[in-house]
Amino acid sequence: MDFYSFLIQSLNALQYGLLLFLVASGLTLVFGIMGIINLAHGSFYMIGAYLAFALTSLTGNFFIAILLGIPLALAFGAALEALLFAHLYKRDHLEQVLLTYGLILIFEEVRSLLLGDDVHGIPVPEIFAASIPLNDTLSYPVYRLVISAVCIVLAIGLYWLIQRTRLGMMIRAGSHDRDMVQSLGIDINRIYRTVFALGVALAALAGMLAAPISSVFPGMGSQVLIISFVIVVIGGIGSVWGALIAALIIGFADTFGKVLLPDFAGLIVYLVMAVVLLWRPEGILKKG
Repeated sequence: MDFYSFLIQSLNALQYGLLLFLVASGLTLVFGIMGIINLAHGSFYMIGAYLAFALTSLTGNFFIAILLGIPLALAFGAALEALLFAHLYKRDHLEQVLLTYGLILIFEEVRSLLLGDDVHGIPVPEIFAASIPLNDTLSYPVYRLVISAVCIVLAIGLYWLIQRTRLGMMIRAGSHDRDMVQSLGIDINRIYRTVFALGVALAALAGMLAAPISSVFPGMGSQVLIISFVIVVIGGIGSVWGALIAALIIGFADTFGKVLLPDFAGLIVYLVMAVVLLWRPEGILKKG
């Protein structure tokens, strides 16, 4: 592998890892802070991609589709939490698994009825359709760099929200002792609804951003779900920064594994998880 090929694969790994972080950060908020095992989280990624496809087809503009899709995802997440997930906080994990698995089936069936089972494509926005030349034969797409930049900005924003704001303080307090926070006069139900809606929106936004480069197809959420749980576990359950570090590790391991060891590419992610958990059973970082 020459330098330019290594550079391209490194940039691909960075972009993939940051996109995975966007999905996994929503999952670590819901799973680590609210204690909900949400198997339907990958479906929110799929819903975001299909929203981008439907709204781009309707408006003719990918950016307008994202601007419309984000508030729709937030509203959908808030409604879903109020109608279903609010009843699960004090129930055991089996009931959470059954409900969220049922949601996967419902979302897939609704998607099939509304948009069919075909594979759809979304063109890369013209302003980002160019490539940066690296040498005489190799270049790198600008849009992938844009995805990386957006994910970095969102990671910084998420850190600021969780660590530097009053809302973040209440979220962190509620993750440790829900009853105590409620006894202080804070509406913990509204806090949890906000966290869940934010988690849904982050996953949906990841699907929107990925749609022009990965296409939009049935079952795309299931591919992301498993690897997102891997990231949450090895990063440290409830740790947003741990999820970022884990996502980057998985992104590089998976990308270079497919290039250097294609016969074992499917195992590499899980080998990395095993090594990390043997080293630090609680994950890379603690909750925070």
